[in-house]
Amino acid sequence: QVQLVESGGGLVQPGGSLRISCAASGNIFSISDMGWFRQDPGKQRELVAIITSRGDTDYADSVKGRFTIARDNLRNTIILQMNALKPEDTAVYYCHAKVVLDGTVMRILGLESDYWGQGTQVTVSS
Repeated sequence: QVQLVESGGGLVQPGGSLRISCAASGNIFSISDMGWFRQDPGKQRELVAIITSRGDTDYADSVKGRFTIARDNLRNTIILQMNALKPEDTAVYYCHAKVVLDGTVMRILGLESDYWGQGTQVTVSS
């Protein structure tokens, strides 16, 4: 019904930058919140950044001032610009979206469902 596809991950040196993106497609009527989560082996998945359909943002304390999230509502895409990367930023980054599906009842009531991408690997190492 809905697919979230991440891209842009890779290997970068400490202090470097990367930009990852997520494109949503499928039977989408609208998307409210979208965001990025990350998970490294042995750790719980954690919120990195979220952005609402109106552009309001929130960030994890560990990435504030270094990461920026943005979205293109017409294309149903978000990006995460990551600067001043640290080894501890190494993780699989997952895209998440709250979606109202293109169905009569769901459109009328505004019912939302959660969807996840497959993840993109970001490795920060010298």
